[in-house]
Amino acid sequence: MATVAQLDHRRLDHSHLWHPFTQQRDWVGEEPLMITGAEGCELIDADGNRYLDGVSSLWCNVHGHRHPLIDGAVREQLDRVAHSTMLGLSHPGAAELAARLVELAPPGLERVFYSDSGSTAVEVALKMAYQHWQQRGGQHVRRRSFVCLEDAYHGDTIGSVSVGGIELFHSAFGPLLFEALRARPGDIEEMARLLTAHEEELVAVIVEPLVQGAAGMITHPPGYLRAVRELCDRHGVLLICDEVATGFGRTGTMFACEQEGVSPDLLCLAKGLTGGYMPLAATLASEEIYESFLGAHEEYKTFFHGHTYTGNPLACAAALGCLDVFEQERTLVRLQPKIRLLGDLLGAVAAMPEVAEVRRRGFMVGIDLGEHEPGLRMGHRVTLEARKRGVIIRPLGDTVILMPPLAISKQELRRLVGVTAEAIRAATPVAKLDPNARGRADAALLEAA
Repeated sequence: MATVAQLDHRRLDHSHLWHPFTQQRDWVGEEPLMITGAEGCELIDADGNRYLDGVSSLWCNVHGHRHPLIDGAVREQLDRVAHSTMLGLSHPGAAELAARLVELAPPGLERVFYSDSGSTAVEVALKMAYQHWQQRGGQHVRRRSFVCLEDAYHGDTIGSVSVGGIELFHSAFGPLLFEALRARPGDIEEMARLLTAHEEELVAVIVEPLVQGAAGMITHPPGYLRAVRELCDRHGVLLICDEVATGFGRTGTMFACEQEGVSPDLLCLAKGLTGGYMPLAATLASEEIYESFLGAHEEYKTFFHGHTYTGNPLACAAALGCLDVFEQERTLVRLQPKIRLLGDLLGAVAAMPEVAEVRRRGFMVGIDLGEHEPGLRMGHRVTLEARKRGVIIRPLGDTVILMPPLAISKQELRRLVGVTAEAIRAATPVAKLDPNARGRADAALLEAA
């Protein structure tokens, strides 16, 4: 039985909170799950129930909750200073983190600009790219357009929405946005046509490398990213890679760009940067872009952009701790057998008659349930069934997303996929299914387990 204090928190939520990407009329009809603690790959609610964190607390937790090394790094920083501006000042953590990010990033990225979320990291990249060309002068001042991909998601600020492509999220804001050219994901011929036709007016191409996360884990064909880089070079257009979701091991390498040997001109990072501890983002730029902003004071080539919490010392300490764990625990090496296991487990899920398609790259998984009436809220039903079984997952429409912490154990991984399969089955109307197909899928799931 929940205590009065716990019930009060739930009431206060319903009375005053407005949740992101949430239809509040539906929300207040359900009892909110109040998370009050966490340990490893589990979240703990106000009643002491434990839940496997199957989506890394919105794709950002990397090494598990309450990791002693990251906890210690933040505590040590608290004994020094919690926050100090980077306008006219600096601090050791920001400088050290910038150097380590440059060392880890694809070659050619030498400068680091901090902000506080994935959306702002993209906003910074868009503005840097545009101002870079304006300051080059001559015919470059005509460069005012961007190329993005259909079903892209780069965040929710106005600039990042302008290069987004998910109608459900973005269409309402159309009158506020600048126009962008859109290419079909994976269609390199269409990308080539766009760059050829608009070469002189283009600022940059922006892509989520390898996987478009918020689109439902849409994966790109092998070689696509490399081909886009080559097209950008041929036409003199900048390439922005948004690795907010794909960065820090999610696709199996530190950055997705590595898998095709691509160095972008601008790289956007956030989410896993601090291991899921603190809001922090970074936009990495080439030296060529950086140098275009250098000049005498009266030339006003300064990048006039900033955030109050840019390079926050506590967040930088968490990020440094996160990178230390990558090194000390050999996270990426230990991840590879878990990626293979996940692929084996999902083979059985893909065979389920309730499942239309499974899309995956590394630890990024989308389980497409096919088309259902919107009012049925099939994806949401699956998440509720999983929650009953002690697992937290999230839907994107009728695609169920799995993106566990990299630190998840093999046993926990088996549980995550097994519970997800059970939840899909429990949420799907029986009448729609072929009993023979269900029997074959049952056998496959048992074998995988």
